[in-house]
Amino acid sequence: MIVNLVENGWEVIYHRAHALLAAQLAGHWRRSDAPERLYETIAAISHHDDLEREWQGNHLTEVGAPLDFTLENVEDGSLDKLRKQIESARYRGRWVTFLTSKHLYFLNQSQRGASKEWDEFLEQQLKLQQKYCRELDIDAESAERAYQFMLWCDQLSLILAKRMVPEGGRALEITSGIDGQRYDVRQLADGKLTVEPWPFGEKEFTVNVEACQLSELKYDSNDALVEALQKAPIKVLEWTFVKQ
Repeated sequence: MIVNLVENGWEVIYHRAHALLAAQLAGHWRRSDAPERLYETIAAISHHDDLEREWQGNHLTEVGAPLDFTLENVEDGSLDKLRKQIESARYRGRWVTFLTSKHLYFLNQSQRGASKEWDEFLEQQLKLQQKYCRELDIDAESAERAYQFMLWCDQLSLILAKRMVPEGGRALEITSGIDGQRYDVRQLADGKLTVEPWPFGEKEFTVNVEACQLSELKYDSNDALVEALQKAPIKVLEWTFVKQ
C-alpha cells in the first residue's frame, strides 16, 4: 500500500486503486500515437497490482506504523505471489500477460544472482515474452514502446499518489522511455497540473483516486490496522490536468 504522513495521521492508498489511477491517465492519452492494442494495454495497467492484499500479511513497520510499499523487503517467498500474478494475467489474454511479465521482470531484475529460484523465474519471463511476441506477431520495438507507455502511466500515478509533485512550478521528470522523449509534470499557480510536452487528447481533464484516512499513528497488530482501514473514512483525491 502507499502510505503518506499527513497532518491528521496517515493517508493510505491501496495498490489496486493506484493501478486504476494509472489506467485513467492511460485512457486520456492521444489516440494518434497510442501504443499497440491500446485497450488491452489499459487493462494490463489497471490490473497490474491485482494480487496485492493490504488486508493480508504484515503491513506494519517495527514501530507499528502502516508500512509503505517502498519499505517492503523482497524475499524468495515473493516468487509464489509473482507466479500467481502471471497466472492470473493469463485469463485476460496473452498481451496482458506479456505486459505483466515485462513489468515484473523490470521490478525484480536486481534479484538476478540472488538465488537459483530467482534466476529461473527471470529467465522464464524472458522466454514467455519472446513467445507471446511471436504468437501475436508484434515486433520487439512496438512491444517495448507499449511497455514504456505502461511504465509512464504507472510512474505518473505513483507521483500523484505519493504527493511528489514539487511546489513553486518546478518540473519533475516522469520518464523518458516513450520514443526517448522526456516528459515532465508541473503544478501551475492555480493548483492544476500540466505535462510537458502535452501527450493527451483533451485540453483539460480530471483523474482521481480514493484514499483511507487513518487518525492513529501506530497500531498494536496487523489485525488492528486492518480493522482501522475497514472503518476509515474515505477521501477522494483529485488532480486536474490542463494543456499550457
